[in-house]
Amino acid sequence: MSRQRRPPPDPVAVLRGHRASVTDLCFHPSQPLLYTGSADGELRIWDTLQNRTIASAGVHSAAHGVASVTCRSSIGSDKVISQGRDGTVKCWDIGDEGLSRTPSVTIKTNAYHFCKLSLVKKPHCSSTQVDGRKLYDGDERESTGGETLDDSEEKVQGYLSEQSRTDEENTEVGGSKYIAIAGEEPSEVEIWDLNTAERCTRLPQSCSAGLSAFSTKERGMCMAVQAFSPLESQGFINVVAGYEDGSMLWWDVRNPGVPIISVKFHSEPVLSLCIDGSCNGGISGAADEKIVLYTLDNSMGTCVIKKEINLE
Repeated sequence: MSRQRRPPPDPVAVLRGHRASVTDLCFHPSQPLLYTGSADGELRIWDTLQNRTIASAGVHSAAHGVASVTCRSSIGSDKVISQGRDGTVKCWDIGDEGLSRTPSVTIKTNAYHFCKLSLVKKPHCSSTQVDGRKLYDGDERESTGGETLDDSEEKVQGYLSEQSRTDEENTEVGGSKYIAIAGEEPSEVEIWDLNTAERCTRLPQSCSAGLSAFSTKERGMCMAVQAFSPLESQGFINVVAGYEDGSMLWWDVRNPGVPIISVKFHSEPVLSLCIDGSCNGGISGAADEKIVLYTLDNSMGTCVIKKEINLE
């Protein structure tokens, strides 16, 4: 006898305001805020205690829309990043007036596909060095102590100001911040510096003769990417990328020409990836309706299935 599926739970709240399909969302790492992007290029900030919009703006053209939105403590609690299908990535400041009128950084990636960018994830409460500069990327969510927002915008700005001071204490001024994104060549991954809006490297990286000993073109497009920095990597960026043929590659930027390992846990395109909080494992989902939990062993350079879940 087949198991009966549990009915879906009732929503805690329904947020209304977007005039086009919502394409991505993310929560603020420590405050009661939700960022959402839509197909008409709009970015909204929601107060999740009052369940209402506190700021909105068109950040990418309506013809292209928002592909992804993301934020993390490492880039500052008063910043949010939007990725458009117009080949740009933009970093926005959040102030008393809501979103800044112009982005603080615009990166022209010239990448027009659907792979969402990734900020660098680090183990919880870690402080490590990247290229000799210290970065902090704590992802822990702080409790608001059961407080309510009477004057939502003022209270949110108070939260952000307090969190910014914490970020300044934990982050060396001028420390580099990076994103990983599927590149202009869709089978490659590119690492970009958010401070300078410059591309740092490609994965795989071509040698001086313009050739690479390792090619990803036969794997198809890069469909999902996650950048992270495990403790064993001494602060250097690692990347797990999922491809159209169902394979995944684990890269270390110190050796950009060849991946640490290649695995194929899926028979269809990899659609999503996430590295866990310890940066010693992760989870992937694909069009084959299978979810895979796996371990990452940096010392051995292995990626091993821990559990498979079939959704059929």
